[in-house]
Amino acid sequence: MTARAIQAVLFDLDGTLLDTHDLILETFRYTVRAVLGRTVPDELLMAKVGQPLAVQMWDFADSEEAHEELCRVYRERNAVVHDDLIRLFPGTKPMLERLGRAGVPLGVVTSKRHEPAVKGLATFGLEGCFDFVVGSDDWPEHKPAPGPVAHGCDLMGLNSAACLYVGDSPFDIQAGNAAGCPTAAALWGMFPREALVAERPSFVCADGTEVPALLGL
Repeated sequence: MTARAIQAVLFDLDGTLLDTHDLILETFRYTVRAVLGRTVPDELLMAKVGQPLAVQMWDFADSEEAHEELCRVYRERNAVVHDDLIRLFPGTKPMLERLGRAGVPLGVVTSKRHEPAVKGLATFGLEGCFDFVVGSDDWPEHKPAPGPVAHGCDLMGLNSAACLYVGDSPFDIQAGNAAGCPTAAALWGMFPREALVAERPSFVCADGTEVPALLGL
């Protein structure tokens, strides 16, 4: 893969553009205590971050009713603490500014629902940096399946081989690879290097500021 071949960049959101680790963990802790009356180890709560909330919650629910309540309480709590706990990775703005100055088309493909995804970007004035956001409610298939990433490439009007997908979870790399995209593992996110490298990303980046160089910028 050469830098010249990449014409656009698609990004995951949580753990890639936005530092939502504390937000997600606090919300999960609150939710399982409130709904189930018990404590779940943090590593289990965070194990499937990168997939839709509805998928994650089946790890803790034993019925449809419990699943629906876990999702409801999570979303309500997340909205309450969102602005206090969400952060911006130091490399995000420099990365987006450099890509933007070069006129590189940018999009977001996330397992978060569309509305809260846009809210997170808007918290830091980033919503205008992207041509579109593909949320979990915008496409019937979800990561690690390739569908939403492939849809993002279609929205770009480009072949998947021309669209870099950047993400911090194994599910991101799996989805990007399956869609035929070059992929970049974001080591600054929520998953350890070894878990990402095992998925054979095209590139490995220690910081967001390294991403523009993958396009020769």
